[in-house]
Amino acid sequence: MHELSLARDIVEIASAAASGSDAKRVVTVRVRIGILAAVSSESLAFHFEEAARNTLLAGARLTVTAAPVVVRCPACGRDTELPDVKRFVCVVCGTPTGEVVSGRELEVESIEIS
Repeated sequence: MHELSLARDIVEIASAAASGSDAKRVVTVRVRIGILAAVSSESLAFHFEEAARNTLLAGARLTVTAAPVVVRCPACGRDTELPDVKRFVCVVCGTPTGEVVSGRELEVESIEIS
């Protein structure tokens, strides 16, 4: 159920940005969510619609892009994208790693206004 609070935060961020641009309304909000963020895109979209009601974002479309998990290898020092989040090993040299560089984020990438 944390998607409701995330949706409210997204609406707040986008509303502040739109207000600063004298926008009449927000058409689209694009967010990037890491695979490890444990966020349901469907639930977020549902709650976004509710949170956007009676704001500049009413009727806006929420577009979600999944961010891959990238880890840093302690042996070779490379950052690599994991093909499978069940095995945290460097895809270059096979060394186990737990240093996550990205994959947990939730970012508002852009908003489209009119």
